[in-house]
Amino acid sequence: MKEYILVTGGAGYIGSHTVKYLASQGKPTIVFDNLTYGHREFINWSDDFIPADLADRTTLERVFTDYNIQAVMHFAAYTYVGESVTDPARYYRNNVIGALNLLDAMRSAGVKMLVFSSTCATYGMPQEIPISESHPQEPINPYGMTKLIIERMLADYERAYGLSWCALRYFNAAGADPEGEIGEWHDPETHLIPLVLDAAIGKRPAISVFGTDYSTPDRTCIRDYIHVTDLAQAHYLALEYLQSGGTSGAFNLGNGHGHSVKEIIECVHSVTGRDIPVTYEARRAGDPHVLVGSADKAREVLGWKPHYADIDTIVKTAWNWHRKLWK
Repeated sequence: MKEYILVTGGAGYIGSHTVKYLASQGKPTIVFDNLTYGHREFINWSDDFIPADLADRTTLERVFTDYNIQAVMHFAAYTYVGESVTDPARYYRNNVIGALNLLDAMRSAGVKMLVFSSTCATYGMPQEIPISESHPQEPINPYGMTKLIIERMLADYERAYGLSWCALRYFNAAGADPEGEIGEWHDPETHLIPLVLDAAIGKRPAISVFGTDYSTPDRTCIRDYIHVTDLAQAHYLALEYLQSGGTSGAFNLGNGHGHSVKEIIECVHSVTGRDIPVTYEARRAGDPHVLVGSADKAREVLGWKPHYADIDTIVKTAWNWHRKLWK
């Protein structure tokens, strides 16, 4: 009987790239997505698509009955930090209760392996750079808190029910499929690189730089950017690790070095050959000076090695997709 990986949120940015990567490795998938933020156009590599919400427990349970699901990759979540602050109920209801429904459906079906899309937002304000997995987890917004709660749920389900899991804590996902078939397509868009690309093509009048008084070399904040295809590869490796009997746990995913806002703007200018209008504004509350992660554990335990670590390469793939999306 054919074995499948269930990918929740598989029509979204990172989920769709992971489905494509899994297909390249001969791994059949079933995508489960309500298309609130995902795109039907991105579902091109799965064996089937279930257009449903994790709140729909009947449909969710039927997926495990109808298909021979061997493992789950869980991406489905709301991810806008600002919105999580103004409407935390929406985030706790969707992210936490949705994950609980998924875990219970897995438990009923006897499925015991899950790779979870977590985030560096579980750490909160950095106490050390680079951030390792042992850094205290003290999220400063409801979005980060929902992801931390789910990580705690995974550990509890492991102790009580034998669940095997990996939580992958991303830093800043960026870039697009190197073949240009899928990429970053959010509404609203909040990520820096596509916002700068919007300014490059005239989709927005300028890019806003929030704060020029940080304790960094050029006085703008620094972030660790990781290519979305490298994230997809990490999910595949995490699943292989669990299937080989690996111990459950969390792994950071980042390049281990950061780039400032001004460096990203200059990189986009270099890649596109276009001038980037810039406006300078006050800092946003809660923005750390530097966020850079240590991915040593993922490299050593999972054998993960980013293939698109260079920021020029990341921006080039994003630019190729951006031109296709908005042509």
